[in-house]
Amino acid sequence: MSYHESADTHGKPPELEHHVLPYDSPRLTRNNFDLLRLLFAATVCLVHAYDLSGYPQLAWLTRVLSPASALKGFFVVSGFLVFMSFERSSSLASYARKRIRRIYPAYFTVVMLCAVALPAVGSQGVGGYFSLDWGKYVLANLFFLNFLQPGLPGVFESNPLAAVNGALWTLKIEVMFYLMVPFFVFLFRRFARLPVLVLTYGLSLAYVALLTAAAERTGSGIYLELARQLPGQLSYFMAGAFLYYFLPLFERRPVCFLFAAALVLAVDTIVPLPLLEPLALATVVVFFALFLYVGNFAKYGDFSYGVYIIHFPVIQLLVQGGWLRDRPGWFLATLILLTGMGALAMWHLVEKRFLLRSSHYLAGESLAAAATDLASDQSTPFR
Repeated sequence: MSYHESADTHGKPPELEHHVLPYDSPRLTRNNFDLLRLLFAATVCLVHAYDLSGYPQLAWLTRVLSPASALKGFFVVSGFLVFMSFERSSSLASYARKRIRRIYPAYFTVVMLCAVALPAVGSQGVGGYFSLDWGKYVLANLFFLNFLQPGLPGVFESNPLAAVNGALWTLKIEVMFYLMVPFFVFLFRRFARLPVLVLTYGLSLAYVALLTAAAERTGSGIYLELARQLPGQLSYFMAGAFLYYFLPLFERRPVCFLFAAALVLAVDTIVPLPLLEPLALATVVVFFALFLYVGNFAKYGDFSYGVYIIHFPVIQLLVQGGWLRDRPGWFLATLILLTGMGALAMWHLVEKRFLLRSSHYLAGESLAAAATDLASDQSTPFR
C-alpha cells in the first residue's frame, strides 16, 4: 500500500542538482488518490468480512468486489506516488524520513495494541500468553515478517483462521518497494527510464508465469503464494511509475488510453492477457485519480491506512465473540462502524502527529479550517 507524504520543497542536494525533475502537472496536486486508497481499503475490509466469518449471507460481497484488484490498485498508486515522493525529496535521508513517519507509527501501534490487549480474549491466561511465542509474534511483526508468526498464544483458535492480522502481509512488500526506489532511480539516471521500466516489468511477469506453471505442474499452493509476493507485484508498481514519468504522454490522449485499457481488461476476463493487464489496470486507476477530480479528501485526513491495518483484528474479535451471527447485516454494519472509529482515532492520535509540517494532509486541514472560520465570520451579524 502507498501512503504519500507531500515532498520536500527545499533545494536538491549537490550531487543531484544536475538532474531535472520529471514533468510537474497541476493534476499532481489536485487528484483523487486519497479517495481511491480509501475505496481500495474498504473493498479489502468488506470481502474479509465474508472470508473470515464464513456467513453465507455475505457471499454477495465477493461477487461485486475484488480484493485482488484492490491490492493491485494499491501497488499502482504506490508506484506512482512513491517515485514522485523520491524525485521531490531533497535527499535520500529526507525521502526515508517521510516514508518511516508515514507508515511505521500506525503499524507499530496496531501490532503492539494487539499484542498487549488480546490476552483478554485468549484461552491461555496471562501467564501462558506472555510466552516465547508472544515474543516471536512481536519481533516478527514489528519487522514486517508476520508470516513467521501470524498468531498469538490461544487467540482466535476457534475462528476459521487464527491469524491476528492477515492483512499485514502486503506491508512487507510496500517496505521493499520503498527500499528499491532509490536503486531504480539510480538506474533511470544511468541507463534511461524506459528500458529499465520495461525490463523490470517484463521480469516481474516472467516470475509470475514461471511460478504459476510450477503450481499447475505440481499442484502445490506454495508456488501461487510465492507468485503474489514482491517480484510478482512489481509489475503493478512499475506500471504506476511509468505513468508518473510519462504523464505528458498520458495527458495528451487520456480518453484513448482509458478506452484501450478498458478493452484489455474486458478481454482479460475471457482470454488472459498477463502481459498487458498490469499496465491496463494502472491506466484505469491513474485516469480516475487525475482526470475526474471530485474534491480534496486530504482536508479530512487519510483514513485508508487505518482502515486497512485495523479491520482484520476487528473482524476476528466479532467472529470469536459470535456477536450478530444470526444478523449478518448488523454484523457488517458493526464492522464498518468500529473500523471507521478505529481509523479515525489512529489518524488523529497517531498518524497525524508524526507527519512533517510540509505534509499535504496538514496543509489540507489548515485550508479547511481557514475556510470554516471565514464562513463563520461571514455568517456572524456582529463582529
